[in-house]
Amino acid sequence: MPDNIFNLNHPDFLGIMLRFIINTFFLFILIRVIYFRYSKKEKFLFTFFLLGIMVFFITSMLKSVFIEFGMAVGLFAIFTILRFRTRNFSLKDMSYIFATIGLSVINSLKLVGFPYLGVIIFNIIVLAVVVILEEFTLRHNTTTYTIIYEDLELLKNGKKQKILKEISALTGKEISRFRIRQIDYKEKIAKVDITYSD
Repeated sequence: MPDNIFNLNHPDFLGIMLRFIINTFFLFILIRVIYFRYSKKEKFLFTFFLLGIMVFFITSMLKSVFIEFGMAVGLFAIFTILRFRTRNFSLKDMSYIFATIGLSVINSLKLVGFPYLGVIIFNIIVLAVVVILEEFTLRHNTTTYTIIYEDLELLKNGKKQKILKEISALTGKEISRFRIRQIDYKEKIAKVDITYSD
């Protein structure tokens, strides 16, 4: 029986556990704090956490086993092949999946001579970028909708602010801009694309 079967004082094991604590902390912030706050999709929390933890341990142990580089790359290519075909993930959800995998890989690497503080700073940068992008998307997230507009005289006069005010009153939305798509002079109506913030 090998002598090291119960020996947990190995520096590689202790290093992996320290990096695992760091990884779990930042995964919690990314998934539970940021992702859940902006998406409210509780059903994906399990998937993201488990994915991040498994990727972390697999990547951490690659150094301890004899494995060819091609096989290591192929291991992660499985994610591309499967692509979670059982569900239709949005682009944002797929971005969070990639961020989860990325953080787990970064945190699992044993970088010789590289400080843990540097890895923590990398994690903070990733999280900060995610929050900035989420806030930007939230503030600039707009919806475009086509309505039938009957006041052709107002459209002819080209009084933009008055048109915006009237359409806002009709729709109950704060309309930021509009575009005349089509005018039917026979029916005396116009199709107008309106844009408003979600």
